[in-house]
Amino acid sequence: MLGSGRLGRFALGCLAALAAIAPAQAQTKPVPPLVFTGIPDQDESRLVERFGKVASYLESKLGVPVRYLPVKSYPAAVTAFTNGQVQLAWFGGFTGVQARKAVPGAQAIAQGAEDAAFKTYLIANSATGLKPETAFPKAIAEKTFTFGARASTSGRLMPEYFIRQAFPGKSPEQVFSRVGFSGDHSRTIQLVQSGAFAVGAVDYSVWDLDTKAGKVDPKAVSVIWESPPFPDYQWTVRGDVDQTYGPGFTDKLRAALTGITDPAILEPFGRSKFIPVTNAAYEPLVEVGRSTGLLD
Repeated sequence: MLGSGRLGRFALGCLAALAAIAPAQAQTKPVPPLVFTGIPDQDESRLVERFGKVASYLESKLGVPVRYLPVKSYPAAVTAFTNGQVQLAWFGGFTGVQARKAVPGAQAIAQGAEDAAFKTYLIANSATGLKPETAFPKAIAEKTFTFGARASTSGRLMPEYFIRQAFPGKSPEQVFSRVGFSGDHSRTIQLVQSGAFAVGAVDYSVWDLDTKAGKVDPKAVSVIWESPPFPDYQWTVRGDVDQTYGPGFTDKLRAALTGITDPAILEPFGRSKFIPVTNAAYEPLVEVGRSTGLLD
């Protein structure tokens, strides 16, 4: 049986042992995964290919677990970012503006080299007889027209802006006989190609990717107009990641993204490389969003 003195020394020894164990346990506490998403702007198989490779690459460069979270719509991507379900997202220009407006401190950190001067294509079914023009093709009036997703920059925001400029005082619903929203750029191409809509607005990079993949029938659908350039897609990160993953993590993430050189990662994006960017680059889209009534 332990005496009182020996009992006290035993208790102190236990406390000391526990104190030594606690920091070790704290140091081995698992790091939460960095979860990211991307707007579903084209067919799902390409999205899985694209973002699965990004997840593996980032995990190898950042030293933390990285997970891709697929979403069903553009608004769902913004919501996942806003509520902290994801810490990083590949947004279109306009969805990025919406997300950063909802999450103070969020930063645009990288964009495709092509995103600094992006373009919308207007495409038309061959049965319309519409031909390529340099000036905005006003002959599209009174025809059926489909945008992409409602929050798409190249599939909705910018084409609506150009339509309103070409037909002052008129909304798209007043210009066209019927207006639709396909949901994504690949779907827009298929709808116009099939004749379900006469004309549509599409992301030029998806048009190029789908053309290379043999999904575009040049006898059935063609580009009739190319828009002036505007800023578009970007990687946006929440402002609290440095608190979670350590000081300098945002800079490390930016360096990882802009350091991608593997064509197997870049080609599914239709990008030659990623370059640094800041929120200021997207101020023109804020103004366009307000002018069209699509941004509060």
